[in-house]
Amino acid sequence: MTLTQKQQGVLLGMAVGLTSAVALIVIGGTINPFGFSTAMDLPSRMSIAIESSVMLAIFLVASVGRLARHRFFTPEDIDAGAAQGGSDRAKILQSLLQNTLEQTVIAIMIYMAWAATMPAQWLSVVPMAAILFSLGRALFFVGYEKGAPYRALGFALGFYSSVGMLICVIGHVLHRFFTA
Repeated sequence: MTLTQKQQGVLLGMAVGLTSAVALIVIGGTINPFGFSTAMDLPSRMSIAIESSVMLAIFLVASVGRLARHRFFTPEDIDAGAAQGGSDRAKILQSLLQNTLEQTVIAIMIYMAWAATMPAQWLSVVPMAAILFSLGRALFFVGYEKGAPYRALGFALGFYSSVGMLICVIGHVLHRFFTA
């Protein structure tokens, strides 16, 4: 099977995103760059996850604000949320908002699960993932209208970090369950 140029671009972005996510988890989990104490209690651990989630909320709020601003200043789109259709620009902004909402919900749930279940010395993964998510969202926003190859890396940085963390949480929980 021969891949199109667009597919090759998407594949490259996804590969870089996946590699970054694996590196993030390995570095954050083994080096503990933020120096979190192994004796952190659950409320302190959850606080790290909540504080890290603020970075994600910034991008979600920005997405809502961009669409709302566009609708307010574009007469044909002011009712677009309740009406059929809408301009191409409103559809793009709605797509950005929808994807950001989906990624944010997934990430926050996983950050909370990570903070609650993983060893405390692995907690640095959470703020590192939030930083990578933020970089990814910025790249996704900038590249979105240029096409799939230009937004693939931005999508992958946030998504694969969350998926990698979820796999680790599931593995850790199963390991504790079967070795307890």
